[in-house]
Amino acid sequence: MILEVDPADPTPVYEQIRAQIVDMVAAGTLSAGARLPTIRQLAADLGLAKGTVARAYETLLRDGIVSSAGRNGTAIAADRAPDLAHRDTQLHRAAHLYAVRVKQLGIDTETAAEALEHALDQLT
Repeated sequence: MILEVDPADPTPVYEQIRAQIVDMVAAGTLSAGARLPTIRQLAADLGLAKGTVARAYETLLRDGIVSSAGRNGTAIAADRAPDLAHRDTQLHRAAHLYAVRVKQLGIDTETAAEALEHALDQLT
């Protein structure tokens, strides 16, 4: 599971985590039954306090996105199905934000496309 937090973003870190997991569920990247990392593991991976990750998980649990089996972990709720319209909306939003930033930096389309392709390759 690929999650990233931006400390410079005014959005609280726990909300950044929650929103990314919701987006992955909506897109089908995380399917029903998929187990999330333990709070301790995700906190260590992201360099965060356990309480921050716990708050994100508690919010996801309250909203019915995940279910908890106590010591057996946290998993995506069984009744969650991909929302392709949400995925497409998020893709277009991300592309727009990237395009705006590229233009602000004065970068040409070819260089921007190469940078995006490189960034995507780094995630696999």
